Amino acid sequence: MDENTLKLLVKLTQEGQLSSLDKQITLGGSAAVQTVCSKHFGRSGDTLLHYAARKGHLDIVEYLIKQVGMDVEVYNNDYKRPLHEAASMSHQACVSYLLREGAKVDGLKKADWTPLMMACTRRNLAVIQELLCHGADPALRNKDGWNSFHIACREGDPLVIQHMLLVAPDVWKTESKTRRTPLHTAAMHGCEEVVRILLERCGYTPDSADSCGVTAFMDAVRNGHISVARLLLEKHQASPTAADILGAQAVHQVAVTGQEEALRYLVRDLNVDVNHRATGIQLTALHYAAKEGHTSTIKTLLELGADLHVRDKKGRTALHMACIGQHADAAGTLLQLGLKDSEDASGTTARQHARKPDVVRVFECDLQDPS
Repeated sequence: MDENTLKLLVKLTQEGQLSSLDKQITLGGSAAVQTVCSKHFGRSGDTLLHYAARKGHLDIVEYLIKQVGMDVEVYNNDYKRPLHEAASMSHQACVSYLLREGAKVDGLKKADWTPLMMACTRRNLAVIQELLCHGADPALRNKDGWNSFHIACREGDPLVIQHMLLVAPDVWKTESKTRRTPLHTAAMHGCEEVVRILLERCGYTPDSADSCGVTAFMDAVRNGHISVARLLLEKHQASPTAADILGAQAVHQVAVTGQEEALRYLVRDLNVDVNHRATGIQLTALHYAAKEGHTSTIKTLLELGADLHVRDKKGRTALHMACIGQHADAAGTLLQLGLKDSEDASGTTARQHARKPDVVRVFECDLQDPS
């Protein structure tokens, strides 16, 4: 077959034109059949069976397996089988057919992802049920240590979570290689109903932390999911002042991500100390916000009572941190708010950290300010 004919076969497969595809292959005779069975296309190395399964064209999937004789377990350059493709795109009929034809339910693609893991990236309970009914193991973990339940918790479909816990009641007892639990995952992505189910049905220890010391409460607030944070406080006895391995509390982490409503929630509703210093280098939330260049967050912190002149263990103010991060707007805002340039414990001024021209100009403008 020439290149144009091969491209046509791909096009016909993707468009679901079975009769035209059959005509082209029949015209080519046995040589065409052999080519179709062995041909891998493009950088991905997909076959026609991969394309058909991905698009959900069941009639073409059946034709390629039964009439052409393609291997149901053929894999591409990422070791994805047709079952991975059908599962990842929620094509239940194709998933059912491939399983009946002998596809391995727990075949591994690159990074050790199973078809069930792929299915759990979608909110399609029927496909997940089909795989589980055929013996898919929800406890298998990929190269990062995630199992299917982790992935389902990220997507946040309560019906999927409830079914998986029904089929495998202990599936929640898992951690990734960085010790993150499904509860961390659900909290991070703001999946409130899933978090509620996990707290009601699973035995997570309050403030269980990942390898960086991050708790589910920290994940919720630093991503702005205040309702999830409230749920963790009420139903999980989470601590709003727990610290990670660097000594940073939720208030510091929220300053890093610039979640201002979450800052107000922590300081005003939970009475968290806005000037608390992270253990170690003694940075405050204001230092963190300045280093990230969150100008609006700096103003919010000051409204909440942040001390503009507080210094860290190295004698640095928020102005030093803004200049270290090369954030002109943040540095300018701090100067306008009344923070003067000064030396840190090593004798270095904030201005001396300025490298970008726009950051240097902030100080030149400040010197020209008549006030």
